[in-house]
Parts: sequence; C-alpha cells; structure tokens
Amino acid sequence: MPLPDFLIAGVPKAGTTALHAALVRHPQLYLSRVKEPKFFLSDGPPPRLGGPGDVQTYQEHVWRRADYEALFAPAPPGTLRGEATPFYLYDLDAHDRIQALVPDAKIILLLRDPVDRAHSNWTHLWNAGLEPEADFLTACRAEEQRKADGWADFWHYVSLGLYGRQVQHLYKVFPREQVLLLRYRDLKDAPAATLDRVCDFLGVPTGVLREIPRENVNRHVVEDNGVNRVLRGLLRAGGQFGHRFPVPLRLAARGPILTVLHRKQGARPVTKPQERAALLPLFVDDIALLQDVTGESYDDWLSVDRHARTR
Repeated sequence: MPLPDFLIAGVPKAGTTALHAALVRHPQLYLSRVKEPKFFLSDGPPPRLGGPGDVQTYQEHVWRRADYEALFAPAPPGTLRGEATPFYLYDLDAHDRIQALVPDAKIILLLRDPVDRAHSNWTHLWNAGLEPEADFLTACRAEEQRKADGWADFWHYVSLGLYGRQVQHLYKVFPREQVLLLRYRDLKDAPAATLDRVCDFLGVPTGVLREIPRENVNRHVVEDNGVNRVLRGLLRAGGQFGHRFPVPLRLAARGPILTVLHRKQGARPVTKPQERAALLPLFVDDIALLQDVTGESYDDWLSVDRHARTR
C-alpha cells in the first residue's frame, strides 16, 4: 500500500500551508488532500479531551494506517507522495514513528523566528475565539499548566519554537541529507528560488513552480469587549464540551458566531517590542544550540529590533 515519500514536518505558523499549496501544482508531486493527517503523532487513537477546540481537532486525526495509506492511493503512477503535518518536528516520538515506517522519507522543515512564530500562533487561536487570554505574554506564561491539563501541541507557544533540541533529535534519527532546512522568509522573499530548492531536494524538475499561492491571512481584529467575550465563550464551550452536542449543530453554530466575532478588520497584529524583549531570553540558549547543530547562523533572531531581523 502507498506511503509518503516526503513530509513537510514543521513548523506551525511558518509557511507550511503555503508550501503545501505550491507543491500541489507540480505534476510530479502528489500531496494528500487532507493537509494535516497527523498520523505519526500517535500510536493509536488520539486523546479524547484537551483544551478549547482540541476535541474537534482530535476527531480529524487520520490515525488508522489503512486510512492513512488511502490518502495516497489516488497518486498518479510515477509521482512522489507527500503530506504536511507541521507538528512532526515538535513531537520527538513522531521522529521514531516516521523512521520505523518510512525510513527513506525526505523531510522538509520551515523555521521562523520563534518569538514571531509564538505570537502568530496566539493570534491564530485568539482570532478563532479559542484562546481565553487576551494578553499574549499571559498566555505564554500559562503554557506549563496547559500542558499539565492536556491541551494539544498547538497551545505550546514557547515550546514549539525550541527548534534546536528538536532538530538535534531529528538528526539523530535521520541522516542530514534526508532533511531540508528552510526559513519562513525564504518563501516570502525568494519563492521561486526556494521552490527550486525543494524540488531539487525531492528530485523532481525545477523551474516548474515560480510562486507561492496567496495565503489566507487573517486580518480580523478581535477586541476584548463584553460582546466578544460572550461569543468567544460559546466557541470555547462548543469545542471543549462538543461531545454533548451533535456535530452538525456545532458546525452550524460556529460559522455565524465567527462572522460576528470577525466583524471588524484592520492591520495584521505584529509582535510588540516589549513582548519580544520579555520572551527572547527563553529562546537564546536554544538558538545557540540550533546554530551548533545546523552550522547555520540565526543571529538575526536574537535582535529585539524588528527591522534588524529577517525572520
């Protein structure tokens, strides 16, 4: 039965969706229609409980091997098969599961400035009405308790950005020549050259893909006011206690609530200097480890000045 030849394995909020959308257009590549199967994140059924919205996400996991293989069955003969689950890098046990099942798989990683990545992660969940903390730094400080309470990986704003220890472990499991390390900004600033790097790494013709499809950038401004707090509470309750309500009812209610929650639009939120200054010390040692492990420089991530960084 078919299994993937390559994986886009990390990281969340660093362009994996955009890369997936671009590679789909290559005639010699086939990517699963389910963008994040999450197959290698468990040895069996995913957890049944978690943080806000986690229950619904867990229900979407493709965890049975037959179902996972079925994702790649439609691949035309001669194409390389792949999928994108950006949590594989973070889950060290997933490295071993991948190696056991598809030891020759090629692995693509996209890394982003860890503070900016964390802020984008928080913004995503805040705009979705699921993040209960209106303050980014407060949400980061709640991480260890959320882990203890069994909240899913997407809530691990800080830990997801500790790439050094993650890449170090991956290199112990897979030969370096099977891993392609890219930056988030590679896709933004030089898409054609970056896509050629990916195609060359995978062994398919270059020069075929020239651009990254436009990302679905969320520009909603969700204010912390009385009306929005009620709406957000409804969304969190529906996700966390969704087993009490029929799925069609939950899905039917979610759309209108989000429409009202997203009634205001504005500039895309960015990390504030004081937020960066507060979080950066948490990443300094790990950035040094990443540089040692990869032999590449990430010194620009150590700057508090946003304009001095390439991200």
